[in-house]
Amino acid sequence: MTLPDRLTHLPDRKRRELERAAQILFEEFDESLKTKLSEKARRGRILKLILFGSYARGDWVEDRKSGYLSDYDLLIIVNEERFAEQYEAWEKAGERFLQELTITRQLATPVNFIVHSYQDVNDQLAQGRPFFVDIARDGVVLYEASGFPLTSPKTLTPEATRDLAQQYFEQWFPDTAELLAGAAFYRDRGNLNLAAFQLHQATERLYHCTLLVLALYSPKSHKLTFLRSQAERIAPQLIDIWPRDSRFAKRSFARLDHAYVDARYSPAYEITGEELVWLIDRVTMLQKTVAKICTERLDGNKPGAP
Repeated sequence: MTLPDRLTHLPDRKRRELERAAQILFEEFDESLKTKLSEKARRGRILKLILFGSYARGDWVEDRKSGYLSDYDLLIIVNEERFAEQYEAWEKAGERFLQELTITRQLATPVNFIVHSYQDVNDQLAQGRPFFVDIARDGVVLYEASGFPLTSPKTLTPEATRDLAQQYFEQWFPDTAELLAGAAFYRDRGNLNLAAFQLHQATERLYHCTLLVLALYSPKSHKLTFLRSQAERIAPQLIDIWPRDSRFAKRSFARLDHAYVDARYSPAYEITGEELVWLIDRVTMLQKTVAKICTERLDGNKPGAP
């Protein structure tokens, strides 16, 4: 796949990586269709592949000193809902991205992607959801099938935006205090795995809260690495919460990320008391920062606010 001339702002190595990412996505999707028995299940199509975020805008970050790297963010638009979100091809593509990032080193930049149906994206644009409106306006189309235009975006009023954001904040933020308290309680009782799971849930809710309040959209995911990347993309104040410059910090966050499944079901899962103390401190910091970010956004959208 040859990328469009609009990506001339990217270095050659970045263009090659994006070409590789696109290749993997199409390969896994096409391979999944071959295994289907019914004609209906083989009708899947990728209609559009859109790069959004910092690499589309040209303001990506590669801070080798701190360890922070911007990710590639891709929106995949498919023809039917059955081929979106939980379709098996996307899990396999994610596994290949991780393998090429950490083992074969064919990729030097993490790849994040979300998948939505054509109807869903157009519905989101018709509702004026800022996340999709921004992608339609600023995203770089890497591939598109002819005959599938995006709907002209609607503009939400500040009042409607604030009402939705307030609802999301009230839904997602309050329970984080209980989950943090639960993590400390189970840590003190020596149940480190359950403490880790509670802490994962608090962290997940905080990232969903941030994304929903600021963008009125959050992907359906439990993966903290992915949610962290998406939240930090629109709220850079969150970046410094998680140091990337030490093995201890990276290991601790990885164990928190894996706690959603492994802390409950895997006998091989391990986390130390020291790691939990550090993680609780970091998630508490995250909670305070998210509260500040969301409150400022909600206050700024009040009628009469400057």
